[in-house]
Amino acid sequence: MLTIISKSTPRVDFNAKNRMLIIKGQSYPENSFKFYDPISQWLDMLFTTVEDDDGLIKLEISLPYINTSSTKCILMLLEKFEVAEKNGRNMDVTWYYDKENENELECAQDFKEFVELEFNLIAV
Repeated sequence: MLTIISKSTPRVDFNAKNRMLIIKGQSYPENSFKFYDPISQWLDMLFTTVEDDDGLIKLEISLPYINTSSTKCILMLLEKFEVAEKNGRNMDVTWYYDKENENELECAQDFKEFVELEFNLIAV
């Protein structure tokens, strides 16, 4: 398991054994692409090493604030999940949002429109 977190980045938990990626918190790093690149590489490794019938691969996201460059990076990660699902992987994607924050819900809905990937929107 690997965990990444800093003041301007979300908490990122990778658990290869359980095939789970959690991204939670605010995302406004100075260099979003540098921050998200290891996550992208981890997903590439996961999708090429896990057999199709090895079970569910999970992604959980909760981003109360996300800057423009982070938005591009999250979209790239979701696109990886989209491709993996189209290739027969079993995915479970959940996006949590604060029910009091309309912007969070709109952000999640925008992502949902950009990818052909089913994911759950859950108010907390």
